[in-house]
Amino acid sequence: MIRPSTHPGEILLEEFVKPYNLTQKQLCEALGVGIKTISEIYNKKRGISPVMALKLANFFGTTPEFWLAAQNAYDLYYAYKLKKQEIDNVKKIA
Repeated sequence: MIRPSTHPGEILLEEFVKPYNLTQKQLCEALGVGIKTISEIYNKKRGISPVMALKLANFFGTTPEFWLAAQNAYDLYYAYKLKKQEIDNVKKIA
């Protein structure tokens, strides 16, 4: 795990919201969520839940797996970074 994974909130903002010229309010209304929810996703304070992945996929014509894979990659990278020594101390059985 060399390069940090991009948070899905950054992907959402840079690759979807900005190209569609959406405001945060428009996105919130389309997804049926509050501004705080989207703000926290943008600012890496909240992850993409399965329900949010389904909403984003439906709205942007992607798949929920796309959003969950991005969240998973981000979570795995930072979990490893945070617990690297503990993880590396586990001896392989095979």
